Amino acid sequence: MKEKNIILTARLMSLIFTPFYLPIVGLIALFTFSYLSIMPWQYKLSVVFMVYLFTILFPTLLIHVYRRYQGWTPLEMGKKERRMVPYIIAILCYFCCYYIMSLLRIPQFMANILVAALMIQIVCAVINVWWKISTHTAAIGGFAGALVAFSILFAFNPIWWFCLVILIAGLVGSSRMILRQHTLTQVVVGFLVGVVLGFWMIL
Repeated sequence: MKEKNIILTARLMSLIFTPFYLPIVGLIALFTFSYLSIMPWQYKLSVVFMVYLFTILFPTLLIHVYRRYQGWTPLEMGKKERRMVPYIIAILCYFCCYYIMSLLRIPQFMANILVAALMIQIVCAVINVWWKISTHTAAIGGFAGALVAFSILFAFNPIWWFCLVILIAGLVGSSRMILRQHTLTQVVVGFLVGVVLGFWMIL
């Protein structure tokens, strides 16, 4: 019974901290903790909703439809050779969102959050051709890197938030290993890739 609860908790962690939440969480943090908090709530809500559509709802639905069409379970789709199409779906959705943001002339440093997430998806997709990497920890790593970059840009102390992100990253990474989706190396490399790209693309 105890083992069943651990597996259930691991699945819940993987579901809650899916890689698709990186852009929207980054935007919400930016709207909350920077001077952008003074912007009209209608504008902030419209941007967050648009990003939600293209980075969470559309890719999740399309990948689900693709998985059901193939007749795979979520575990079966986790195999390295079956992950490329979901990567491509996510990348196309992210690119469409960035294109729309450009048309709407949304400030570049806001759009850079999406660019960072897009780059993480692309790099993970390329690595996945030869070796399976954890996109879950890459996403949380990207948030950690972006957090440090924004703390430099906006001159605030990120230490407590950074500690929280590291704690969540540890829980997410452990969950992926408990579910036997990744090894420790794949989890750690994914996180490091995310940190580097998140920091580099924002700063």
